[in-house]
Amino acid sequence: MKNIVIKVFLCLVIIGITLLGSQVSYADSVNQLEPQGAGQLVQIKENSEKKLEDYKEEYGSDAYGIAAYILNVVRIYSIPVCFIGIAIGGIYQVIGIRKLDERDRGFGIMIGCITVLVITQLLPLIFAIVVKGWRG
Repeated sequence: MKNIVIKVFLCLVIIGITLLGSQVSYADSVNQLEPQGAGQLVQIKENSEKKLEDYKEEYGSDAYGIAAYILNVVRIYSIPVCFIGIAIGGIYQVIGIRKLDERDRGFGIMIGCITVLVITQLLPLIFAIVVKGWRG
């Protein structure tokens, strides 16, 4: 009973600290940031369209250009996702010191994430070699 009371008290303290540490945002500051955010979104969209057109021009075909662009985006975003997966697998490895099934799960997660990371990093290179090398 005493442990439950301590846990509830600690949760209330953590929630209180979070609420006291948060900042209040007024409507004026949000309205000032909105045009800047919209401009950045338009700029990001234009940059991605330009990169897509560059890939289409470089590979000489719409299909190959789109495939190369998608592979490049997947290559970039797979790095943080796989590192998070490797970290989760490491946590399961630590938990698995006492439970062997958890250790095996962590090992499987780590091996899977490393495999996906290697595949997503090498696939754009293999695609470029095949398309540009053999297709000319």
